Amino acid sequence: MTIKRALVSVSNKEGLLPFAEKLASHGVEIISTGGTKKALEEAGIPVIGISEVTGFPEIMDGRVKTLHPKIHGGLLAVRDNETHKQAMHENEIAPIDLVVVNLYPFKETIAKEDTTFSDAIENIDIGGPSMLRSAAKNHAYVTVVVDPKDYETVAGELESVGSVSEETRRRLAAKTFRHTAAYDALIAEYLTAAVEEEHPESFTVTFEKKQDLRYGENPHQKAAFYANPLAGSLSLTNAEQLHGKELSYNNINDADAALSIVKEFSDPAVVAVKHMNPCGVGTGSTVLEAYTRAFEADPVSIFGGIIASNTEIDAETAEKLAEIFLEIIIAPSFTDEALEILTKKKNIRLLKLDFTDGKGIAKKVTTVSGGMLVQDEDVYGLDDANVTIPTKRQPTEQEWKDLKLAWKVVKHVKSNAIVLAKDEMTVGVGAGQMNRVGAAKIAIEQAGERAKGSALGSDAFFPMDDTVEAAARAGVTAIIQPGGSIKDEDSIKKADEHGITMVFTGVRHFRH
Repeated sequence: MTIKRALVSVSNKEGLLPFAEKLASHGVEIISTGGTKKALEEAGIPVIGISEVTGFPEIMDGRVKTLHPKIHGGLLAVRDNETHKQAMHENEIAPIDLVVVNLYPFKETIAKEDTTFSDAIENIDIGGPSMLRSAAKNHAYVTVVVDPKDYETVAGELESVGSVSEETRRRLAAKTFRHTAAYDALIAEYLTAAVEEEHPESFTVTFEKKQDLRYGENPHQKAAFYANPLAGSLSLTNAEQLHGKELSYNNINDADAALSIVKEFSDPAVVAVKHMNPCGVGTGSTVLEAYTRAFEADPVSIFGGIIASNTEIDAETAEKLAEIFLEIIIAPSFTDEALEILTKKKNIRLLKLDFTDGKGIAKKVTTVSGGMLVQDEDVYGLDDANVTIPTKRQPTEQEWKDLKLAWKVVKHVKSNAIVLAKDEMTVGVGAGQMNRVGAAKIAIEQAGERAKGSALGSDAFFPMDDTVEAAARAGVTAIIQPGGSIKDEDSIKKADEHGITMVFTGVRHFRH
């Protein structure tokens, strides 16, 4: 389709002037509005104001300017339909062959901390989406561009063949409907949150592609990484990669799991993750202490793992990290000396991430065949729980520290889950077992002698007293679990029999 007339109105003016110059050089008449018109005029590019076309002024602070039959008639007319042609002739409507529009910056507006509700509403574009949808619907005759990256394609086809191919018009139309759908989804998400609607009749969200991935969980699976455009800063999608190979699908999953655990802690903490489960968690007064404990928790499984630290990586810690093979290290920052040490390892990925924002409750979405499940992220902590101690013995100060660590970590271990903690580190992790005592046996076996005097955390209640019995034989002295089983009394009696203190939280932390 040849292009004789174009409507150009953009908030993102990247690449606008060179593209408009090429259109003008091909004899294309350009219609424009507001700031776009001013930019074209200042560049000496011939342009016609929208009011000259409609014969009607822009009114209501620019809210009404393009919603006019002479605009939408020019966009929607089927060019070889005699009735449409007659209507255009009778109403003096000229066809518009190209629409170059991108929308008011709604996403950027609501991302600002000081944005008011009225500011957000004012940045909902009406005319722009209407023109885009009209042009995209009529792409058999109209070319529509929403992304400056496509300027070169359209200009190239005009240069080479004097028109835009049907294939390109159709591809650009599909992109346009994705663009307007994403725009509307952001607005819907914002307004739904504003009225505190938790589970509306339809769930509209949008994600923007961050990168194509080499493959998914396995080489025969195609994959890509998408980001929530409104994600808080403490999200892997906002990480700055300082060094190393491109992230893989499994890297991203594991790194997200490590991040979700380490953000539980305010004191220096280091988390090591393998296959979505923590293999070692350590805390301390310094990042080196925390890493040393995370490493010693499981020096075998940490090999090839993901490390997340909530504290800057210094040179001394970097020296230790460089001694083993690691896939990724995530931290809020790295000293110059630490970077010099770690970047000597060619393949390690180093990710820098802002840890200041991550307290809000997000929605967790899980896909199932033909649908999806939506729930609040599990941010329930021990401070929120109604803690009771049904056993005869109360925890000591040290046992409380160990119990709190076990409870923070077990929440992030695949169910059924058992975690043993002692002296600011995990010493045993039992994950993803079909019965609870099986998870306990794995954690106890991993801990070995370190199980003596440790605290045991369970993600759910004990259906019978066999887990307490296994813990007692291993030398565990404190247990934290939700409680709520019809056989709680059996577990309490067993704990009292062995002098174990047991804490009930009333909160379950299943993780499937």
